[in-house]
Amino acid sequence: MAIAIALVAGIPAAAQGQDTAAADDADTANQVIIVTGFRASLENAINEKKQAQQIVESVSAEDIGKLPDASIAESIARLPGLTSQRVSGRSNAIAIRGFAPDFSTTLLNGREQTSTGDNRAVEYDQYPSEVISQVNVYKTPMASLVGQGLSGTVDMRTIRPLEAGKRVVSFGARGSYTDLGKLNTGSDDMGYRVNGMYVDKFANDTIGVALGASYTDEPYQIEEFNAWGYADTPDGNKVIGGSKSYNTSTKLKRLGLNGTLQWRPDPRFTSTIDAFYSNFKDDQIKRGIELPLYWGNATLNPGYTVEDGLITSGSFDDVKGVLRNDVFQRHAKLYSFGWNNKWEGDDGWDAMFDASYSKTDRNELSIESYSGTGRGSLGATDTIGFSSKSSGTGFTHGLDYGDYDLIQLTSPQGWGGTQIAQDGTRILGGQDGYYNNRIVKDELWQFRVEVQKHIENGWLDSIRTGLNYNNRTKSLVPEEYFLGLAANTDGLTSVPVPEAYRLGTTDLKYLGLGPVISYNPIDLINDGIYNLVANPYGDVVVKSYSIRERIMTGYVQANFDADIGSANLTGNIGVQANWTDQNSKGATAVLLGTNPNGSPNVGSLVRNESTDYLDVLPSLNLSLRFPSDFVVRFAASREIIRPRLDDMRASLSTSYTITGDVAQVTGESGNPDLRPWRANALDLTFEKYFGGKGYISAQFYWKDLKSYVYKQDITIPTSLLALADPGDGVSLSPTAQILVPINGQGGKLYGVEVATTLPFDTFVPALEGFGVTGSVAYTKTKIQPEPGAPSSDLPGYSKWVANGTAYFEKGGFNLRGSVRYRSTFIGEVSGFAANRVRRRAASELIVDGQIGYDFREGSALEGLSLYLQGQNLTDEPFITTNPGGDSRQIIDYQRYGRRFLAGFSYKF
Repeated sequence: MAIAIALVAGIPAAAQGQDTAAADDADTANQVIIVTGFRASLENAINEKKQAQQIVESVSAEDIGKLPDASIAESIARLPGLTSQRVSGRSNAIAIRGFAPDFSTTLLNGREQTSTGDNRAVEYDQYPSEVISQVNVYKTPMASLVGQGLSGTVDMRTIRPLEAGKRVVSFGARGSYTDLGKLNTGSDDMGYRVNGMYVDKFANDTIGVALGASYTDEPYQIEEFNAWGYADTPDGNKVIGGSKSYNTSTKLKRLGLNGTLQWRPDPRFTSTIDAFYSNFKDDQIKRGIELPLYWGNATLNPGYTVEDGLITSGSFDDVKGVLRNDVFQRHAKLYSFGWNNKWEGDDGWDAMFDASYSKTDRNELSIESYSGTGRGSLGATDTIGFSSKSSGTGFTHGLDYGDYDLIQLTSPQGWGGTQIAQDGTRILGGQDGYYNNRIVKDELWQFRVEVQKHIENGWLDSIRTGLNYNNRTKSLVPEEYFLGLAANTDGLTSVPVPEAYRLGTTDLKYLGLGPVISYNPIDLINDGIYNLVANPYGDVVVKSYSIRERIMTGYVQANFDADIGSANLTGNIGVQANWTDQNSKGATAVLLGTNPNGSPNVGSLVRNESTDYLDVLPSLNLSLRFPSDFVVRFAASREIIRPRLDDMRASLSTSYTITGDVAQVTGESGNPDLRPWRANALDLTFEKYFGGKGYISAQFYWKDLKSYVYKQDITIPTSLLALADPGDGVSLSPTAQILVPINGQGGKLYGVEVATTLPFDTFVPALEGFGVTGSVAYTKTKIQPEPGAPSSDLPGYSKWVANGTAYFEKGGFNLRGSVRYRSTFIGEVSGFAANRVRRRAASELIVDGQIGYDFREGSALEGLSLYLQGQNLTDEPFITTNPGGDSRQIIDYQRYGRRFLAGFSYKF
C-alpha cells in the first residue's frame, strides 16, 4: 500500500504553495478532515467538489495510497471525464475531456513543472503517490489560476505539516509479480517498493516538518508485436509488408524524496519551503526478430489464403531475418524547489510572494544491434510461414535463430551500406546497429506576487490581483552513431558473439519463432567489439533545438458571495493577460560537398527567431447553492494551451528527388512563430449532494477552438533556402514543398459527463459499507483545421470514457473492484529513433481489484494495514491498426499481462 500519505490521519487536503489553484474562497481548505479509509477519502473529495468555486474533480491521499500504482496517473484516471494511455504497461499520461495530455498542464503545489518528455506534458511516473496528499483537476479556469490548460489543470499537493493533527511516522513495503514471467533471459518478474514518511511540529506548533521517501525497483514485461504495415499485391489484396517484434523487459527504478519546512512565527504569517527530487531510470532490453517480407527481398509463395481483401495466411521464401538485441534507457533527474510567503492580515489585506525552480535532465539512449546468418547477400535465408489474426501475425520458421554458430553479429540486410564519418572512421557493407542518445534539458524559473483585499458587508467578498513571471528553456541535443564491427575491415565479415557475452537464448514463443540468441550490446560497445561511427548527415544536425519562453502574466479577480432568496450564489469573475516572448534556435543542414576522406561535408546554417504576442483570458465561474444540497454551476472562459515545444523548433531539413534533370526540393521544419491553441468554452453543471457522503452530477461542456495546430505543406521559393548544388547538370526546382506546423481554424468539441458517488447506506442503512463511484462521459468533436478539409479527431480523443468502482469497507475489511473503459483513440507510441508517432488505438477495458484489512484501534496490531491487489486482471492488450485501413490490419499488439501486488503499511 502506498502508505506514506494513506496513513497520515489528521492531515487535511489543505491549499498550499501559491494557494491559488485551490478553490478560491473555500474555507474547507483549512479544516481538518480525518481520512481513515476509502469511504472517508471519497467524502473528502465530495466536500472539495461541493465547496469549490470552479468545476473540479478531486482525489484524496487515502484514495491514492489505497491503490499502490506505479504512478498517481492510475488513480487520477478514475475521475469523471479523465482517462489515460498505457506506456510499457503502466499509465503515465492523462487525457481530460477527449484531449491528449498536450492540452492540459500539471502543477505541483500550484507551480508549473518541467517535464521528462519532449513537450510540456508531465509524465506522472516521475511522482511517487506516497508524496502526494491530494490531486485537484480543474476543468474550468479562473483568473488567479496561473499555468492553466485548455482541457484542464492538474494540481498535485503535498502535505502541509503545520496542518497535521499530530506527529506521524509511517513506513511500508510491497512486492510485485508479473504473470508473463521472465520474457528475456536476465530479466525479472518480481520487484518491490518501500516508502516512509515523518511529519511533526515543534516550537509551540510554529515550525512544521514533513519528510518523505519512496524507492521503487519493479519489472514490467511486454510481448510486443509490430508490423511494418500492409503492402498492396498485384491482385489487389493486402499482405503484411514486414514485422519487427520483441520480447521487451523493463526495469523501473525510481527514488523519490520530498520535504516541506513551514515556519509560522505569527498566526498571520506563514513561510513554506518545498523540495522534491526524483531520480528515475527506465531500462529496457528488447530481443526479437525483424522480418523483411513483402517490402523486403522475400517472395510471396502462391497458395495463400485471402479473406475480404486481406491475405491472412501463406508463406514467404528467401527471408533474411534481422535478429535484434536492442536497448532503450530513459534516465531522468527532476528537481523542484519552492518558497512561499503568505500574510493574512487582521485588517482584511492578504499578500503572497512565491518563488520556484524546476529542472529536468534527461538522457534517452536507444541502441539497435543486428545479427543474422551473414552480411548482405551472404548467408542462409529462411522460409517464413505467416498467419495474420486479431492478435497480430504469428510465424513458422525453418532456421534455428538460437544457434550461436549460425547467427552472428553482422548486417544481414546491408542497411546503410558504407558509411564514412568526418574523422575518417568508417563501416563497410552495412551498419551493424545504431546508437542514438537524446540529451534533453528543461529549466523553469517562476516568480509570483499577489495581493488580496477582503470586503465585508456586501455581495463582493474579495478582490485579488497578482503578477507572475515564467522563464523556461528547453533544449535537445542528439548524439547519433552507426555501429560497425571492428573486425569487419573488408565489408564481408560477420563475427560470432564471443563466449563471454552470450546470455543464453530468449524464446519468442508467442510469435512462433522459437529461441533467439541473447546478449547486451552495451557490453560489446564498451569492450570495443563495435566501433562507433558518427552519423555525418544533416538529419542529425536539424534535430537539435533550444526553446526559450518568457511569460508575464497579470490578473485581477473579483470573488463574490450573495444570497438570492433561499439560495446562495458564489463565484468569481476576472481576467488574465499573458505577454509571451518566445525564442527558438535551430539549424538548417547544408551539404557542402565531399571531404577528401570520402565523408560528406555537412555545414549548418544557424537559425534564431523570436516572436511575441498577447493573450487576454477572461473567465467567469458561478455556483448557485440551494438548501436542498442542489448546486448549479456555470462557467464561461477563454482558454489557451501553448504549442508543443518541439513544434516550435527553428530547424529545417531538406532533401532532393531527382526527376530528369530537375531536383524537386522537399523538407520539414518547425515554426518559431507558432501561436497557442485557443478556445472559447462554456460549462454547465447540475449537482445533487446527499449530505457530505454522496452526489450525482451531470456536466455539460462546449469548446469552440479558434486556433488549431496542424501540419501542412507550404510552397516557398528555393532561393530562400541554403541548398547544395545537386551537381551533374541537375538544376533546382524553383519552389520547395516544406511541411510546417501552422495555426489552423479549429472546430468544436462538446460533451456530457454523468458521475456519481453513492454509499448505499444513504438509502438503506443495512448496507453500510457498500457503495459505488464512477462516471460515463460522451464527447463529440468536429475539428476542421483547414477550411474545406474533412473533420479529424484530436490526438487522445475517445468518444466514450467510463469508469466505475464498487467497494465494501467495514470493520477494517476493505474490498474494491474497478473498471476503466475508453473507446478508440489516436495514441502516441515510440517510433523510429525513439521519435513519437501517432496511431489509431483500439478501445480498452481495464479491470483492477484490491482486498485488504486495517487493524483497528485497540488491537495489538493497531496501525498495521495489509493488502493484496491485482492490476489488468483481464490481460487487456494495447492494439493499434493501420491508419485509414482495415481494423484487421494490426500494427501494434502489446500484451502486458497481469500484475499482482502484496504489501503492508504501518504507522505510529
